[in-house]
Amino acid sequence: MAWADEVQQGERDGRGHLSLKELELFTTWFLKVCLDQLAYMSNLLELDVLSKRLDRYVALSPTLPKESSRLLQEALIRGEFDRDEAERITQLPERSARRVLKQLTDEGLLASEKPKGPVSLRFPSDTLEYCSRAFTCKVAG
Repeated sequence: MAWADEVQQGERDGRGHLSLKELELFTTWFLKVCLDQLAYMSNLLELDVLSKRLDRYVALSPTLPKESSRLLQEALIRGEFDRDEAERITQLPERSARRVLKQLTDEGLLASEKPKGPVSLRFPSDTLEYCSRAFTCKVAG
């Protein structure tokens, strides 16, 4: 990372006192790291089948009702949703929908930045074996 702050290497190496060549090296390195991390996370989560894994997690959970899956799917698709939408999403009465939402937030699968703010999907460490590629391998193997 120090490459980006290298002093100019001759008069044809960029403008000002910093080296354009070293900045380009740093930028190339940084973008390669970003691509590597994207590939790693895509491979780990396999986003194309994550939806099915979330459904499976709910089905295998002794505490979560089946309507939990609808809220998780909504968060996966939309990124986040307002808490007052739980009734519409789950198609349950308001009190039941709030109970399901509370179970998901208590288990850490949904969370928000503010106490009454919109909720988004989370992956607590105890869910990773179900939601990552490793679970698919265990089932298949």
